[in-house]
Amino acid sequence: MNTDINHIIVNGAQIAFNKMRRAQSFNARLYYYAEIGVYLEVSLSHGAGITPASNEQINEIYKQATHFHMNENKRLRQVG
Repeated sequence: MNTDINHIIVNGAQIAFNKMRRAQSFNARLYYYAEIGVYLEVSLSHGAGITPASNEQINEIYKQATHFHMNENKRLRQVG
């Protein structure tokens, strides 16, 4: 069971990040960024059966998403 939850949250965060990279609007990117944040919060929950390796993977996805979101916002400000 623990393996299932770890697989689900890591893959869920990765799917949300992929959708975020394809999003065409600020609101869509923000939605997927928030979704990744939820996966990160779940990974930090004690007693949820989340392994340290899964937590590290989700944390890395969250960092990448943060950088992507910030860079896209900068790019849009420069264009607009």
